Amino acid sequence: MTSPTNKAALPLSLVEMATRQVRSEVLSGALEPGSRVVEETLCARLGISRAPVREALRLLAQQGLVEHLPRRGFRVTVWSSADILQLFELRQVLEQHAIRRALPLDTTHGDPFSGARSALDDMREADARGESLEKDDAHRRFHEAIVGLAGSHQLDLAYAPILLKLQLPMARNLREEARIAKPVDGIRRHAVLLEAVESNDAATASAALKEHGELTYLHLESIC
Repeated sequence: MTSPTNKAALPLSLVEMATRQVRSEVLSGALEPGSRVVEETLCARLGISRAPVREALRLLAQQGLVEHLPRRGFRVTVWSSADILQLFELRQVLEQHAIRRALPLDTTHGDPFSGARSALDDMREADARGESLEKDDAHRRFHEAIVGLAGSHQLDLAYAPILLKLQLPMARNLREEARIAKPVDGIRRHAVLLEAVESNDAATASAALKEHGELTYLHLESIC
């Protein structure tokens, strides 16, 4: 009798390859919101079978980057302006709560801010190499590290899906900032926020979060 676990025994590397390809195209803007993601086309382009492509699309749907339409396949998720604003508001609430809960931290036995600092360094390095997907990943890790300072497992669990759903608008904001202003401005904004958090003062860090400007370059009417 076939074990039910065999059904999930797909080559992980192929799933990762397909996931990375579609995710990169969505976050870079190559695939716009509402664009169809055709399984057959993706299979042919990557030279892989349908099973890992379907698993990749399932994972991306969990992240909120694509959505499945009955009898019509997958498309890049279309968020309304209201959806995006609500998600950013929720993110702000959870980050503010994390800061108030976390600071001041005991720094006598280690550096509690090393995770956020490492993520910011990764953002700088990815930006210098022109690796936008790696920069997006480091950007998400940066915010996860800030919330992680609170040391609350339940808070981390509540925060993670919101951050995943915000991948696309966050990536767009950074991309527009690089186009309109300078690529380093996005790095600088996060360095300012980290400096405020490293002050170990909750009021200073809370004020910096309010001024962080994640929506500055995000034209919500263009992604409805």
